[in-house]
Amino acid sequence: MKKSALCFAISSALITASFASHAANVKVLDKTLSPAANFLAYTEFELSGEPLAEALGLDLDILDPNQVDQPTAFDYAAGIESYEYSEEAMYALNYQSTMGPHLVNGPVNQARGGSLADLGKRFISLAGSVGFPAEEIPLNMYPISVPYVSGSPEFVGKVDTTKVNGEELEVLSATGKAAVHNTVIPAYFRDYKTLAWDSASFDKALNPGAIGSIFLKEVMWSQDFLGGMHVTTTDEEVEATSSTMDQDGVHSLGVSAADGFNGMILTEMSLDKLLILQQQLGFDGNKLGVKFGPDYDASKNPIWFAHKVAVKETQKNNVNNIGKLTVTDGSSSLRDTWMLLWPVSEFYAFTDQRTANTAQNPAFKAVFDGKPFAAAPKQNIDNKTTNNVIADDAFSVASNVANLSFQNLANLHFNEKAGTFVTKYDGKQNAQVDTFDAAYSIVALSIYQRSQDALPVGYAAADGGDVDLATPQGKQALGLIKAQADYIVNTLVAKNGLVYDGATLSSSKNKSGKSVDKNQSLDAQFAAIRGLVAAYLATQDDSYKQAARSIFLAVEKNMFDADLGTWAQTPGKATIHTPLTAAAISGGLRETMLHLANEEGEHVPALELQHLTERYTAWFKKVVNGGQQLSEWVGDSGENLLKDSNTTDSDNDGVKQVTAAGGKFGTAQTMAAKVSVSAK
Repeated sequence: MKKSALCFAISSALITASFASHAANVKVLDKTLSPAANFLAYTEFELSGEPLAEALGLDLDILDPNQVDQPTAFDYAAGIESYEYSEEAMYALNYQSTMGPHLVNGPVNQARGGSLADLGKRFISLAGSVGFPAEEIPLNMYPISVPYVSGSPEFVGKVDTTKVNGEELEVLSATGKAAVHNTVIPAYFRDYKTLAWDSASFDKALNPGAIGSIFLKEVMWSQDFLGGMHVTTTDEEVEATSSTMDQDGVHSLGVSAADGFNGMILTEMSLDKLLILQQQLGFDGNKLGVKFGPDYDASKNPIWFAHKVAVKETQKNNVNNIGKLTVTDGSSSLRDTWMLLWPVSEFYAFTDQRTANTAQNPAFKAVFDGKPFAAAPKQNIDNKTTNNVIADDAFSVASNVANLSFQNLANLHFNEKAGTFVTKYDGKQNAQVDTFDAAYSIVALSIYQRSQDALPVGYAAADGGDVDLATPQGKQALGLIKAQADYIVNTLVAKNGLVYDGATLSSSKNKSGKSVDKNQSLDAQFAAIRGLVAAYLATQDDSYKQAARSIFLAVEKNMFDADLGTWAQTPGKATIHTPLTAAAISGGLRETMLHLANEEGEHVPALELQHLTERYTAWFKKVVNGGQQLSEWVGDSGENLLKDSNTTDSDNDGVKQVTAAGGKFGTAQTMAAKVSVSAK
């Protein structure tokens, strides 16, 4: 039963008082953006945004980015800030940074001619499919095919803040001050030419985790943006009742013209990633570019994606291009593997054209019916998998890469004797178990299982469905989920109720069968909760739910810092937070609210929903807004350039505008790689 948003009115007042008495000291230690970690966090932020607020009863129509902390501080932190930070960071990397090869030189555009003119025609065509005026496409976009491993998000030159427009807004700031302001629309809002990052800071290499995490952001937003249709003339969102509705002269693809256009561009970028993986990055331990197809069997001749592949960057069409590729770390990483399996499974579900999936969203089918994206060949969508063929359409490539990623997780990284995933394969498995990666492997497997069985994914990944294909692949994934969840519960939980950060499997020197990593990080605790809830939802085994509850209660008992007002690794001492910490807390706490909170007749104080929303808001305001989020884009997150003020934080939330966020010229709207958090 949904709860009214009014339930949280008291909570908001308490949180406001708490902020005044429990200030946090957040020091940025490293601003570097590493897509692998950052965009995992931003995916959890997206899921903990509008979907969470709506699931707890909020009418999203009453949210207003210019009415800070309304209707409550929790609703605003989740429904506006968490959600919008997630989206805008994706655009910073994908459209503005230049931190990767340009889409014009990627395989999709090469197949249609390979010129800037060809890409321009494609963008205009995609805009037409969603009814978006081509003249409103942002100027000087720099869409990248795949991201590099890391780079500094500081701008390389002066940002163009020339006023190009403005409007009058009624604003309520975080301090409770209401005012009417005239705002300025700066040139950089629609012309990205001056938003490039410093290429000298880029680690010009490809990594499957980095590719996978930004791919995950793309496909999550694509599903959101393209999950319905709209009336072309009015931009009114409507439910798609058939896959040919966009051909009636009245409707266009996408929930709106602007969202639909972004969904199309992001889908194009996602397909480019998959084709680069399929065509260029297969590795067998000796050679790069090894081909693999639907008949791939990891138990016979393993092919994987190497952990790090250096790029000799060249220029083509006057923009970045992938030149020679050199493997610098040829191992298969568990983190890379699950970070890729999750998004490719989401993309598989998004593009699914199997005839057996009678529950597919007609709006999605309309996107992949030949226009604007190619349909899959018949042998790849029938009731058999033995006749599948290699193809370059979205569904076929997703199916091929998903099969390889799943098989590698199951064969290269799963230790059958111990019943757990290990972190590395380089011709043989190592003996290291990492709790964070083991838990998130469960999450990725749960999405894979649901996609194979035609159950809902995306925002609806906890829901039942009208179809359940009960595929052999889905059954195998469920077996792996159960084994890994059992290992976490039986092996990694300490006497104090917290989980260890990992373990080393048996060796000749270790007769007991394991030795644990006795560190107990915030990352591991919340990741374990996230993974165990995923296992519970997948298997309906209540023991996983109870284990997740117990871990959360242990976190509350052992790790809550009363002086800080949120959790710390060791209360009273500074804690290092990374994007992985942010991902785990956002994801684990969300799942606690949705699936572990007290039900009727239960009265555990720490599991009261109001208590959990207070914890979420305090953490987000203190740590994320307190310094981990480096800057804020203009508009949807409540930040505005005011004509009558020199402020660089118009909503008083602690997060500055991009041009005032440090560095010589400013810093993009991304998350710090490392911050230290302590009580003031």
